[in-house]
Amino acid sequence: MTTLTMTTWSQYYKLTKPKVVYLIVFTAMVGMLLAVDGAVPLDIFVFGLLGIGFAAASGAAINHVVDERIDQLMERTKDRPIASGDIGQGKALVFALSLGAIGIAMLLVFINVLTAILTFFSLVGYALIYTMYLKRATPQNIVLGGAAGAAPPLLGWTAVTGQVETEALLLFLIIFIWTPPHFWALAIRRREEYAKADIPMLPVTHGVYFTKIQILLYTILLFIVTLVPFLIQMSGLIYLAGAVSLGVGFLYYAIKLYRDDEPNVIAMKTFGYSIFYLSVLFGFLLLDHYARILIRLYLS
Repeated sequence: MTTLTMTTWSQYYKLTKPKVVYLIVFTAMVGMLLAVDGAVPLDIFVFGLLGIGFAAASGAAINHVVDERIDQLMERTKDRPIASGDIGQGKALVFALSLGAIGIAMLLVFINVLTAILTFFSLVGYALIYTMYLKRATPQNIVLGGAAGAAPPLLGWTAVTGQVETEALLLFLIIFIWTPPHFWALAIRRREEYAKADIPMLPVTHGVYFTKIQILLYTILLFIVTLVPFLIQMSGLIYLAGAVSLGVGFLYYAIKLYRDDEPNVIAMKTFGYSIFYLSVLFGFLLLDHYARILIRLYLS
């Protein structure tokens, strides 16, 4: 009985796409910490991250429900809990909606209305607009749907301040620009599976060469956008050094991918680097933020 319970729990846990949710919660946390020079109140920190995380997990689980047929056709996703038959759609949907309701309720009760509304729209944008419509309708799906995935640092910021500010929108923009080269690298590697599932990903509709050009162009744009926090004095030299170093690394992979006639291997390396890139870039934002606070305290 215990083994069965643990197995069932494990499958529900997989429904939430935990690695993705962890990255979402991390960027939301960075948004919170960057919003103030002092400490974030503990209740806002805990309930804000829980609410945002639960909403993200809800969207991930709904994605599993909606994409059951697609997941069964793709090698990468065929072992997902619903696609493999380990969890039924009905139970998964109840689980997903419960997570979403709990998350939004937490934000309404313990945080503020603005954060709850923005989180709700982010959830709807990913779970319904992207998953149910854009993903199946246009090769620009990941661009148009990227706004939902780019929201977490903005949500973290508004959880603390109660308002949308320029710096928060800049954090949003960084992830928004990062999303296409990140996901299109994976799509190149999995293009045959997407074609089999009749999903119009860019490598399927416009070919690998065109997609590689788009990845390179977006990576160049991303490099430029990540310099803006330094230019507007939101961040200092520590962040600048990190952003330039990481950006050069991303450009290296994008150029190598562009020049490679057999792109599958380098596409997955580019995809892997993109995850490392975003995590460490936001780490540099945080490191720079607290280093500048310490310097100001020392000089005062």
